[in-house]
This record gives sequence, structure tokens and C-alpha cells, in this order.
Amino acid sequence: MSKGTRLINRIAVGIIGLNAMFSSGQSFAADEVNIRFSYKLKGEYGFFYLGQEKGVYSQAGLSTSFGEGASSQAALGSLLQGQDDLAVLPGIFAISAIQKGMPIKIVALYQPAAPTVLVSHPDRPLNSPKDLEGKTIAAPVGETGTTYLGAFCEINSVDCSKIKKVQIDVQARVSQFLSNQIDVIAAYKTNDLPILEAKTGTSYSVLDQVKYGLVVPGMAVVASDDGISKKSDILKKFLSSTATAIKDTRTDPHAAVAALKAVWPNGPADEIVLKQIDETSASIPASGENPVGWVDEKSIVDALKLLDEGSAAAQKPLSAFYTNALLQK
Repeated sequence: MSKGTRLINRIAVGIIGLNAMFSSGQSFAADEVNIRFSYKLKGEYGFFYLGQEKGVYSQAGLSTSFGEGASSQAALGSLLQGQDDLAVLPGIFAISAIQKGMPIKIVALYQPAAPTVLVSHPDRPLNSPKDLEGKTIAAPVGETGTTYLGAFCEINSVDCSKIKKVQIDVQARVSQFLSNQIDVIAAYKTNDLPILEAKTGTSYSVLDQVKYGLVVPGMAVVASDDGISKKSDILKKFLSSTATAIKDTRTDPHAAVAALKAVWPNGPADEIVLKQIDETSASIPASGENPVGWVDEKSIVDALKLLDEGSAAAQKPLSAFYTNALLQK
């Protein structure tokens, strides 16, 4: 038998072996990625589940596990303990945590500006920020739209001393608003506003805070410094796959609704979830010169000013807050 014939036979045997392996159900082990949300399930997370349902992550060699969260603090705690590889939470919270010394970085920022609005009654609408003067506004601790109300007032030349802020439990603010004890509440276009309008059958007056200059970093993906060092290739695959999932969601939001509702059977009606998903897609800048999730350094600078930490002597270098190295075009 010639050398050429023996080589051909070896190749044939190798191909037969590979076919046998795949036909028997064996395959290379996928890399596991555990992702923790900072909140319970909501429409904002729809694109993650569409990516999972369509096999976008598995095709990249990943086995993804998404988990609901109780708070941003809890999500970051789980991240640092190594229980999760990534956390999805408001970017402004991550920036504050990093400035305080937490060894984490933002690896993708999907909402450079959290889509917050101020909601008022149709018969007493806010037509401009100036109309806030003389109004009563619910101000739950930690709520984005009212936490930075002082900055919003300053940007729009509003006298904040003429606004009555009522500290109230976040769960109680809607009932007091509906009973006219409160004139204004803050809401996310991507979450509670669609639920409120569907529940009451009312189209409320909405003042878009982003359009009036309040730019607070919203949905971000965060990794620990240790995770970035040890699992960079896996994290790159996850972020690249998520960019595909976001694109697919823009193309077919109804499919994203179905994928999310498959794991959220007791969630709101499909039309509410669809509205949440559509508003989420609108809040994520489309891919242009940079990949989806690209972190603009100005977002970090402006956020530090909002936190009143921008001029602090101990402020960390901007590179400590984020990295774009895991994003791929």
C-alpha cells in the first residue's frame, strides 16, 4: 500500500470517528455563563431570552443561565463571591460602587440614558419642567427619576424649593398618585409606565427627562476585575451574542415577547410586555461606528458629576470604571 493510500485511509477513519461522536450525542462542553439581574423579570430583559431561545448563545459555545435579582447590591455581591459571571444593573449604581472601591467594571452600557419620565394627571399636566413648581412629587429612596431631581431642576432652571418631595415606599406611590394625593411620579418607559397605563386605561401626561437633559446611565453589564482577567474570551462571546439578540429583537419583538413569557407565565399581558420591549429597543443606540454596548467616556464623566464625585480628590482614573475591550464589531 502506498503512502498516499495510507494517508487517505487515516483521514477517512478520522472523519468516520467524528461522525460517530456527533451522531451518538457527544459534543464539546459548552462554556457556562451565569448572569444575574438586579431586578425581577421585566420586558427590558426580553432580548436575553430571545437570544437563548434562538440558540444565539449556544451557537457561540455558551451555556447561559439567567437569574432574577433582589437588588443591585445583591447582584454585585453574588458577582464578587464568584456565584455569577456577570450582573445586569443600572450603570449609575455600578459607577458609584466602583468609586467606593468595588473591583468591578462596566463591560457594556446598553442604555447611556435611563428612559425615565415624570408622569402627571391629564387634567394637571407637566408641559415643561417649570410646571413642577408647586407640585407634589413622590420620591422613593433610590428611584432614578427623583434621586437626581436636583440636577434636573438645575439643568432646566427650575426652583426645586417650590416642589414638595414626599418620601414614600416605592410600592405605595402609584396608589397615592391614583387617589390624587400625589401630583407627579417618576417611571420607566421600559417598565412601570406601560403597566400603569394598561391598568388604568388612561394615557397620562408624560415629561421625558432624557429630552430635558437628565442623562443617567441605565442598563449595563458588569463583570468583576477577576472575571475579566480569567474569562475574557467567554465574556467576549457573550457580549457579541447579546448584540445579535438585540438586533433580532428589533426585527421581531413579538418573538422576544414569546421567549420571555415562556419563563414568565404569570407576567403582564403580552401587549404590555411588547410595549416594554419596544421601548427598551428604542433606548439602546443602534450599532454604528462602535459595537452595541460601547461605553462613551463622557457617560462616566457626566455620571460622576451627578454623583457629586466628579471633583473628588480621591476620584479613580476613568479607566477603572469601564472597558470596551470585550466588545466586538
